[in-house]
Amino acid sequence: MSLLIVIILLALLFDYINGFHDAANSIATIVSTKVLTPFQAVVWAAFFNFVAYFIFQDHAVANTIGKTVHAEYITLGVILAGLLAAIFWNLLTWWFGIPSSSSHTLIGGFAGAALAHAGMGKGFDSVFNVVELGKITQIVAFIFLAPIIGMIISMFITFVTMMRNFWLKIAIILAMAAATFVMFDHFEQNKMTEAVEKFYKVDKLKKAVKKDPTKAVELEEKKALVNKIEPLIYDYDKLGAANIAATVVKDIDATTDAKKLEKALHKADNSTLVWGIMAVIAIFILTYIYAEKIKTPNAYRISEMFKKLQLISSAAFSIGHGGNDAQKVMGIIGAAYVATNPDLYPDVSAALKDLPWVPLACYTAIGLGTMSGGWKIVKTMGTKITKVSALEGVCAESAGSFTLFMTEQMGIPVSTTHTITGAIIGVGASKRLSAVRWGITINLLWAWILTVPVSALVAALCYVFITWLGIA
Repeated sequence: MSLLIVIILLALLFDYINGFHDAANSIATIVSTKVLTPFQAVVWAAFFNFVAYFIFQDHAVANTIGKTVHAEYITLGVILAGLLAAIFWNLLTWWFGIPSSSSHTLIGGFAGAALAHAGMGKGFDSVFNVVELGKITQIVAFIFLAPIIGMIISMFITFVTMMRNFWLKIAIILAMAAATFVMFDHFEQNKMTEAVEKFYKVDKLKKAVKKDPTKAVELEEKKALVNKIEPLIYDYDKLGAANIAATVVKDIDATTDAKKLEKALHKADNSTLVWGIMAVIAIFILTYIYAEKIKTPNAYRISEMFKKLQLISSAAFSIGHGGNDAQKVMGIIGAAYVATNPDLYPDVSAALKDLPWVPLACYTAIGLGTMSGGWKIVKTMGTKITKVSALEGVCAESAGSFTLFMTEQMGIPVSTTHTITGAIIGVGASKRLSAVRWGITINLLWAWILTVPVSALVAALCYVFITWLGIA
């Protein structure tokens, strides 16, 4: 129990360090454009980091983190070594002002320690069965995909924003809003189907069938229930969670616990996020109408308009940062409880369900960390890659926040650092390719590439050391 407490404290310490390490992600552009002072910016970012606690309830990213290593190789010693390595690498890169990924540091450390555990315990042949290769491959792919997506979106937003044809600009923004609504509705339906499958323990039964073929009949029955419920999920916006649960009990399966099913569906409901995005888009449109049609536009007025809009885009990115990064630590703490009591907590999702203090503590820690600053990285992100105006800051932060919201809905842990860096490069390249300091960018790319293997190696060495000490 004492080791579990140490791990929880170290995890929250990492979350705190993550906050001040990644503070630059949220505030670099808004500080460089002088919309807010550094102190005002960190308070602003920290507040919206915590607001994410009320928006992201499904813990999709946390569940992914917990699944990167197979359950039989998750021990308290593995988690401890992974955390020590992640903290070391985060502090080292912060000291040198390198905006590396806290996310991939943690994932690399977790995987590296698990590999060392497997190698020392069962021999080298078992090592390649330790990690969930599908999850790891997806995470590694998004080391590169997240900044590319952020860059493409930021370039598109920048081009649209700078259009001279006002009504064409508005039409494109409305089309983007409609596409966003459809895409996030699709995410919601997929997540609700997954929630129903988890509710009826379809995944557990799939694993059980491999050991006990007699479970196949029960598995097919549960799959049939899910298939009958899916049409109700497609009408979720009309019916709501309570009506769907009541209909299931009445017409599909009377043994279903309606309250628990309703709660599971509520957690997958992303309407707060979607309507928040729609509200931001509406604010942008109304602001454009006011600035370009009601008032006579001039350079000063346009600049002041975008300085005000940057407060909104920075807040949105901070929410995405909090929602993405706090969940990674939640996943690690959840994994620690799974390792301690696998019968009570079969997976991270079950642990977080019974431990509501974990999300609250993690969001609080990252918010406090953000308030601590991270000024060295602010300089790199805000000035060294490219100089940004308030308009370009809005475009970069909007693109970055959209990317984070999208990947969170997909349950993919991505780097906020990589995302906003790609977005800043995108706005710089929109002006001209020479506006981007590509030498700095290439150095950052090397840091990104090295983060996972280096943190994995350090974690493996940490595991060997704590095993030698008799801790693991």
